[in-house]
Amino acid sequence: MTEMEPVVSIAPLLAVGVAAAAGLAVLALGRHPNLREGCSLLAGAVQFALVMTMAPVVWDGGVVAYRVVDLLPGVAIVFRVDGLGLLFGGVASFLWMVTTVYSMGYMRSLQEHAQTRYFSCFALSLSAALGVAFSGNLFTLFLFYEVLTFVTYPLVIHHETEEAFEGGRKYMVYLLGTSKTFLLVALLLTYLVAGTLEIKPGGMFPADADPVWVTVIFVLFIAGLTKAAIMPLHNWLPTAMIAPTPVSALLHAVAVVKVGVFSVARVMVDVFGVDLLERLHVGIPTAAFVSVTILGASVIALSQDNLKLRLAYSTVSQLSYVILGAALLTPGGLVGSVMQIAAHAFGKITLFFCAGAIYVASHKTKVSEMSGLARRMPWTMAAFTVGALSLIGAPPLAGFASKWWLAVGSIEAQQPALLFVLLSSTMLNAAYFLPIIYKAYFEAPAASAGAKPSAERQEAPWTMVVPLSLTAVGTVMLGLYSEPFLALARQVIR
Repeated sequence: MTEMEPVVSIAPLLAVGVAAAAGLAVLALGRHPNLREGCSLLAGAVQFALVMTMAPVVWDGGVVAYRVVDLLPGVAIVFRVDGLGLLFGGVASFLWMVTTVYSMGYMRSLQEHAQTRYFSCFALSLSAALGVAFSGNLFTLFLFYEVLTFVTYPLVIHHETEEAFEGGRKYMVYLLGTSKTFLLVALLLTYLVAGTLEIKPGGMFPADADPVWVTVIFVLFIAGLTKAAIMPLHNWLPTAMIAPTPVSALLHAVAVVKVGVFSVARVMVDVFGVDLLERLHVGIPTAAFVSVTILGASVIALSQDNLKLRLAYSTVSQLSYVILGAALLTPGGLVGSVMQIAAHAFGKITLFFCAGAIYVASHKTKVSEMSGLARRMPWTMAAFTVGALSLIGAPPLAGFASKWWLAVGSIEAQQPALLFVLLSSTMLNAAYFLPIIYKAYFEAPAASAGAKPSAERQEAPWTMVVPLSLTAVGTVMLGLYSEPFLALARQVIR
């Protein structure tokens, strides 16, 4: 087998299918909560195992492929697993297992309604996310990208309040409106210009393609992939924070926005290719464009007292690191882009898990209410500290590795202005995360109604504390032992 020869295997289809089957099984087991949640956990373990069966081939530089069905001439459902897809798929499937356990504690502690619908849609969303990760052509990517929007809508409106429905409407208008207006047009034009929808390493467009049309198509892709939450098409994400905290964790760390930036990276690397983007001179302008999001969203995060909103704007900012790294069109930038997908996933899901645990144990939702919280919730705040320091970029945590490679990429591209953006963003990260840690550890808890402040420990249920501790440990391990992830990231630049 040569390096580029695909290994035909049904494993990608099974990995996508097991989560979809679990979503249907959860509906059938709705009256049996233990079986329902056990089914979700088992499906997550099976999905992760299936993804890992493909790892040896991909780590050796190979590709796993499977053609499911040809629908029309030139239109088919095709799966193709390479380094970028395996990294995203592996992280998403692993975190699904962890989030399932966390969701059990969260939903039961708050006695949330519609738990069967919740777990079913959660499973279906992981199926769609892996469908995007393993897409072998643009039609497959578009299909699962759209499915993800529909199956996550019930999660966004879970509380069924007026505010939830308003958030759901904005969610659908932004994501469906842009995908139909821009993304679908980009696919049709790509087919007309390139003559195919099959994703190819190095790019799909012929050498003699009209540069004006190719540039237009590139802009349409960037505008259509709104799940990446690039300003000004980002407002759906903070609005969606009305959803339960495990849903927020799903939106930010496992699926949806990760699917958005993953898709942008896939389009830049394997639809257009580094060489073509360099000839079109669109790489650095794209990096400059997303730099506005990186800095602007960080400034907005500083003003948010609601903890989930502060984390939401932090996500808007840090997701654009992925696009900036890819847009640098340098080896270091591309490695940093791919590493950021994993580093942000572990760091941000830890922070959202902690936010949910704080709400369940103390019903606090605001940063201004966090004084002395570390005395009552030492495990939760220790995990929060790890996640926050990682996203700031403190060594030796995962976020340091991704930011290091992004900085290297900026130097390789001879773009000191973009290096300044990264350094400024890091300072802003510290400015909106460190005050939370300071208040939790070094400020005395406020007394209420004349009562003495309580120093009694009051952690959330173990089904919440164990997952958030596990993801915090994962953030540390990813920073200390990043070579397996770097190996996958380097597959992107071959």
